[in-house]
Amino acid sequence: MTTDQSLVLRTYADAARTAHATLTALDQLSGDGDFGDNLREGLDRVTAALDAHPDRPPYAVAASVFLDEVGGTSGPLIGLLFQELARAHEAHSDERDAWRAGTGEGLAAIQRVGEAEPGDRTMVDALVPARDALEAGSGPREVALAALEGAHATAALRARRGRASYVGQRAVGFPDPGALGVALLFWSRARARKEAPGELSAYLPTVPGTEPPA
Repeated sequence: MTTDQSLVLRTYADAARTAHATLTALDQLSGDGDFGDNLREGLDRVTAALDAHPDRPPYAVAASVFLDEVGGTSGPLIGLLFQELARAHEAHSDERDAWRAGTGEGLAAIQRVGEAEPGDRTMVDALVPARDALEAGSGPREVALAALEGAHATAALRARRGRASYVGQRAVGFPDPGALGVALLFWSRARARKEAPGELSAYLPTVPGTEPPA
């Protein structure tokens, strides 16, 4: 089964809207507080670009938007991931091979630019287990779980990279927003294939200030 790339990106955009408040609150603990906005608005621009250019390869469209139009530290890094996914889908006829190659090359590109390693409390902590699961031949559901579990495991880590490294223990106990935001891409791929490991709400942590009213 080949997954519609446009459907994956539109599902990702819906997930970013659902997770916006959580991602914003998480980033307020450890960063500038703009990650939720950047991810949601970036993906909204992607869906608009897909509507305007339906003949262009969707992941290449997403790469262009995030590399050229999305601010913050994370925007260009997510753009690099989409760039490698686009290249891999062009080079591989088998979708599983394309995701394996694209995720691996995307991770390598992000690490070259950001110099983050596993355990630094960044999106790398979600990408490494996703890559490992893909290399082991796992399906979309297992890959999504690996990415989400990697993201949630950052709650126990103290940041060693970026602005979050200056806030000390304040963010410990809550996952890194970048790691969670990237993990949502793998959840969205599984969702688009009707293989998601449960509803998205089950993977969004409760952060002070985001609780629903009683």
